[in-house]
Amino acid sequence: MTDIPIQDIPTYTRKDFVSDQTVRWCPGCGDYAILAAVQKVLPELGILKENIVFISGIGCSSRFPYYMNTYGIHSIHGRAPTLASGLKVARPELSVWLVTGDGDGLSIGGNHLLHLCRRNIDVNVLLFNNRIYGLTKGQYSPTSLPGHKTKSSPMGSIEQSFNPLSVTLGAEATFVARTMDTLTKHIDEVMKAAAQHRGTSFVEIFQNCVIFNDNAWDHVSDKNVQDDNAIFLEHGRPMIFGKNQDKGIRLKGLHLEVVQLGETVKETDLLVYDQTDRNLAYLVTQMEYPEFPVPFGVIYAANKPIYEEELMAQVHTAQAKTPPDLKALYASDYTWTVEAEKGVTSTDTTEMMMVTVLDEEYWDDMESELNGTMAAAKSDLHIGLAEDPLANLHRGRALMTVTPDATLAEAIQIMQDSNIGALLIVDLGRRPVGIFTERDVLFRVATLVEDLTAHTIEEFMTPDPDVLPATVPIAHALHLMTINHYRHVPIVDEQGRALSIISFRDVVTYIEQYFDQ
Repeated sequence: MTDIPIQDIPTYTRKDFVSDQTVRWCPGCGDYAILAAVQKVLPELGILKENIVFISGIGCSSRFPYYMNTYGIHSIHGRAPTLASGLKVARPELSVWLVTGDGDGLSIGGNHLLHLCRRNIDVNVLLFNNRIYGLTKGQYSPTSLPGHKTKSSPMGSIEQSFNPLSVTLGAEATFVARTMDTLTKHIDEVMKAAAQHRGTSFVEIFQNCVIFNDNAWDHVSDKNVQDDNAIFLEHGRPMIFGKNQDKGIRLKGLHLEVVQLGETVKETDLLVYDQTDRNLAYLVTQMEYPEFPVPFGVIYAANKPIYEEELMAQVHTAQAKTPPDLKALYASDYTWTVEAEKGVTSTDTTEMMMVTVLDEEYWDDMESELNGTMAAAKSDLHIGLAEDPLANLHRGRALMTVTPDATLAEAIQIMQDSNIGALLIVDLGRRPVGIFTERDVLFRVATLVEDLTAHTIEEFMTPDPDVLPATVPIAHALHLMTINHYRHVPIVDEQGRALSIISFRDVVTYIEQYFDQ
């Protein structure tokens, strides 16, 4: 996060984060409580509102960005982690929040979520878990329990359910926590801890779907049984729970067990929770009702390198070693050989390349005329394109250039008199600064300019054109023209001074000579 003096950050309230959109969730949905908690916590984080972004995928939870008066992206099914990753890498100063559900985040989005966690990108993930697909009307989800009957599992689900905490912990997430929509104070504390964590923070939020899976969490949300069925973890505190605080968790061999405090078991016999212990965290994620109380709180928190910081460090190191020069890289003469696939001859490869870069009808006509001489000509052509320098395409041709202050009238007259399709604009040192083509005349000048003498060529040229040294192979120019749809490319000498312009027709003429012999 960019360090901004506290005095420069406005004093926000919950209302500052409430959008003007009508909240459209079912009456009684747990999403309302989560929304209220987020809007309450954000003003306490000391972050400029314009630096906060909420990104979601698809599902009931994914309507979240509409209801936040911040920047937001409502993306596509399961792909919110990819958008969040890209945004955080591009704009690391932003506070990025990803809102998803058990269906969106753990099914189609499961792969993306895993890689977000393992990279440790500084993104806060809120996963609403209601153990059902709500928006699509009640199909079983990756967290639905085995045997659960739904519209898509009328005889009961036969799949094992995902444990979101175990999954993300196994994916190397550096912050894993759990809370619940009805735990007003607890959800605030967990959200603050997640926001303050540096790296990927994953928070599973038990959320009740009153329409398609009502009472899914009654065993921990019902105040009458909550104390005996839930344990609230605190770093550095013994693992105690129960209505009378008379039960606890201790380690027996390599396993956890529930014990009753009394004469034989003392509080000192219990495990003291350490949220930095990954092995203990994994054991705790395996605590499932009814054998164990359901764990809530920060399960695991560790400080590890953040992806975007490590990435930018590499970028800066590379830039310091070799100053970036995209034009020089693009115009370099580095070449490589692509080996043909097994069973594919070099002649086949050449033909595939030529059909790609030349008009197919032109190629078919030429092939029908040449018949048996085709194979030998193609082989020679392949060698010629790879070895002959661009200088071979412009020998003996005078280069027509103008300076940027030439008028349109002067430039177009030169093109007409010389019967050329492109004019090179150079500075006083004859280095290319722009290119002006017939296409520019048709689409940029003819429809806009009435007086050709009142405008200079600089206003309508394409500035800083891609150029190539005269020494590079013709194949390099052909590749450049193909991928960028260029019809003309300026050629320069070793000092970067203009020598000529080659056109696509020059390349075609070069190719034809191999079949006219």
